[in-house]
Amino acid sequence: MAEQKATNIKWHHGKITKEDRAKLLNQKGATIWLTGLSGSGKSTIAVELERALIENNHQAYILDGDNIRHGLNKNLGFSPEDRTENIRRIGEVAKLFTDANIITIAAFVSPYRDDRQNVRKLLDNGEFIEIYVKCSLEVCETRDTKGLYKKARAGEVKDFTGISAPYEEPLRPEITIDSSKLSVEESTRFILNYLEANGYVAF
Repeated sequence: MAEQKATNIKWHHGKITKEDRAKLLNQKGATIWLTGLSGSGKSTIAVELERALIENNHQAYILDGDNIRHGLNKNLGFSPEDRTENIRRIGEVAKLFTDANIITIAAFVSPYRDDRQNVRKLLDNGEFIEIYVKCSLEVCETRDTKGLYKKARAGEVKDFTGISAPYEEPLRPEITIDSSKLSVEESTRFILNYLEANGYVAF
């Protein structure tokens, strides 16, 4: 974890509680963490999930891997150390969104178990929902719209997960979705059913 360099600081609490926000928004905040190989379908599922939640009058927002690297994390590369810092920063952002009772949808390769577990530790019990978007490397490569796998195999892209860098599968995710067998709509419905069954939203 990052070293605390700032001193003489304290956390300031407002007059509005998490329970107040839950009542106002008619939902419980949570971080839905989609992890999987590049091309597994994380971002596609995230977009459809956000749309479905908003259309049903629930507040949701996507934190997407590529989007975050355009701004907040544009100074980070793909070395193991930079990947860890990338996820640490996202975890802190997700924590703030979740505290505001937003259903936060994070779509990141996030290849290391320890990094994902550290994000889980930031959140209260039940607020981190890990979803493993499972898909074989072979299928992911057929969906390679950016040409990244081809470049990685040619040695043009370094530290590429699944080719020249490892991916550590979740051991006990809340949800596993095999995106080679389920459509985007089926995957989204599966997640929505989980959220409703566990009291995060009501439809």
